[in-house]
Amino acid sequence: MSQRKVNPLTSEELTGLELKTPADYAAGAYGVKVALDHAISEMGAVRAFQTLAKMNQKSGFDCPGCAWPDPDDKRSVLGEYCENGAKALAEEATLKRVDADFFSDYTIEEMSQWSDYKIGKSGRLTQPMYLPKGESKYIPISWSEAFEKIAKQLNALNHPDEAIFYTSGRSSNEAAFLYGVFARAFGTNNMPDCSNMCHESSGKALSQTLGIGKGSVTLDDLHKADVVMVIGQNPGTNHPRMLSALQKLKENGGKVITINPLEEAGLKRFKNPQRVGDYFGRGTAITDVFLQVRINEDVALLNALMKGLIARDHEVGDILDHQFISDKTSGYDKLKSELVQYQIEALLDRSGIDESVYQNALELLAPAKKIIICWAMGLTQHQNGIDNIKACVNLLLMKGSIGRDGAGTCPVRGHSNVQGDRTVGIIHGTSDKLHKALKEVFHFDAPRKKGLDVVDSIQAMYEGKARVFVSLGGNFVSAASDTEYTAKALQNCDLTVSISTKLNRSHFITGQESLILPTLGRSEQDFKNGKARFVSVENSMGKVHSSEGKLRPASDQLMSEPEIIANIASYTLKDQTQIPWKALGEDYSLIRDYIEKVIDGFKGYNDRVEDGGFYLPNNAREGDFSKLPNGRAQFSTCRMAEQTLEKGEYMLMTMRSHDQFNTTIYGLDDRYRGVYNERRVLFMNSEDMKQLGLKTKDLVNLTSHYGGQERRADRFHVIPYGIPQSNLACYFPEGNSLVPITHFARESQTPASKSIVVKIERK
Repeated sequence: MSQRKVNPLTSEELTGLELKTPADYAAGAYGVKVALDHAISEMGAVRAFQTLAKMNQKSGFDCPGCAWPDPDDKRSVLGEYCENGAKALAEEATLKRVDADFFSDYTIEEMSQWSDYKIGKSGRLTQPMYLPKGESKYIPISWSEAFEKIAKQLNALNHPDEAIFYTSGRSSNEAAFLYGVFARAFGTNNMPDCSNMCHESSGKALSQTLGIGKGSVTLDDLHKADVVMVIGQNPGTNHPRMLSALQKLKENGGKVITINPLEEAGLKRFKNPQRVGDYFGRGTAITDVFLQVRINEDVALLNALMKGLIARDHEVGDILDHQFISDKTSGYDKLKSELVQYQIEALLDRSGIDESVYQNALELLAPAKKIIICWAMGLTQHQNGIDNIKACVNLLLMKGSIGRDGAGTCPVRGHSNVQGDRTVGIIHGTSDKLHKALKEVFHFDAPRKKGLDVVDSIQAMYEGKARVFVSLGGNFVSAASDTEYTAKALQNCDLTVSISTKLNRSHFITGQESLILPTLGRSEQDFKNGKARFVSVENSMGKVHSSEGKLRPASDQLMSEPEIIANIASYTLKDQTQIPWKALGEDYSLIRDYIEKVIDGFKGYNDRVEDGGFYLPNNAREGDFSKLPNGRAQFSTCRMAEQTLEKGEYMLMTMRSHDQFNTTIYGLDDRYRGVYNERRVLFMNSEDMKQLGLKTKDLVNLTSHYGGQERRADRFHVIPYGIPQSNLACYFPEGNSLVPITHFARESQTPASKSIVVKIERK
């Protein structure tokens, strides 16, 4: 066990909370100002404008933020990005540097006391760094020495399964594919990835019901829908460009139903920053019906909506698509029998929805033929997360809203290539098909034993069963649940390796030895032997396209992710395989040739990706369910939330602030919710505050009690907010310490960070 006294938690230092009235719209002129202020302060004015003009353009680079798709046809010359995309670019393209001199000034103990905001603002990593066993400061190391240390530690393991290879969604298809091939050639399927912490529940539910673990719609479908349901998602902060699609939907006559415990500014109104009229007018009202559901009572609400649709179909007919149900689905009668046992009034009471608002939602859904349901972590990060998704699929199947234009499933992915990573093989297992392809193409037998996901990996490290942890991007200790447990798990390792662009908290919570390998950012030029290289990514709707950086790299000592992986593989495996690792690290077109041979849907990869990109096959989009039992889409019976609250208990959800993307903190403001200069805040219903005698800005501690163990998150300012009674919300990663490692979704093991039973201690 490491004896370094590092702090795995976010800083508890309070920075001076200011409160204002929450915003009633998103974006607009002020959003443009904030975006440019961030970009200019980090990059300089000329560099900022030149680089922003290339982001998400066909000849440019993909935004390092979310995975929202770009238009297939014409793209805006004013800029194809949003406020938070500009912030993401500013963080990556900052002129600040973290070099050897920086590390010589601070111990990891000192840096671990900093807030996540301060850590992130330190700047770009510039050279490989090494933390020796027993030491408290990183020192410079050459690339070759770093690769030798990794190889030595990996080859000294008793079994390949003592190594864990984690992947963040930022990685390209080329890097992810090479990483997966290396891990399997080394002998393990231990490939946890950030999908395990976000949309694993979506993938499991959609695969079981529709035969593909991805959404079925395209961007154009959103413009054509009759109704779009946005459930457990805050696009104004997390996927701001989605608001442009919803605006176009509204202009085409479509309607929006929002289901969420909090009313979010972006789903009230949207002022499009690319429309002059929106600068001076009120913009577009987005939500037509807002259903303010209690935390994790979505299945109850969806069951009520389905019962209402069935009842209207019996009364007037032509509400449900009986032909589709008969021809394309299985299990409808069983679902109807399940729904009979519930009373609509009881379901609405449980979900916290008023009868009149419920009827308004039914009025929109009943005549609709084309319905899209969009969702994010608000549905997936619960113990019954898979049930939540399946309930959405049930409603769509009833209406025949799968496999037709303007209809379908839309899980909105967070990171820019998290879906692509999974497509090209980052998964903790191998199917018979993948195993056979790897054997035929690379001439080795991939392991058949199921590997470890994120939760299993943390437990294995904690128990000493895994000794080397390699992270391809990401901020693992801050992203994972049960922060102190996760920290101890990482500290039990012999070696932790981080392939990173910027400093983060995981660089201080390390194994006995630690390496930081600095890599090129998405926005940076990638040259080899005088020739420019590009990578490719897959967006949230299944389109693969190229990404080519335009900025001069932050340092001449940076190495691309594919080249880093190729070197680790070459140093570790030497001549044990016939795979030309070094050549693959130098020429990404060779990697794409191999992807084409191993992964379905990539025929003609190199030619098509340079010609504007291509959509991968999607059976649900085509209405083809032949891979499923009886060749039919599957209705499901879905379990509602099983957690109950005792006296003095509350249900807590964690969420992002507006100045945040995943664990990257851009600033300390959440202006859409009216919170400024502070992150340690607890959103609470005003009636609950009165019952506890709490006033605005009072300080409280939070505790959770699972398995006989108390977990804590201290010093939160209470603020009154429009959230259902007995429900609470706070930001992550500040609230992650309250989530037990064993508190996760059934089947998917996605941490249940959106439904945590807690108690409040007054300070």
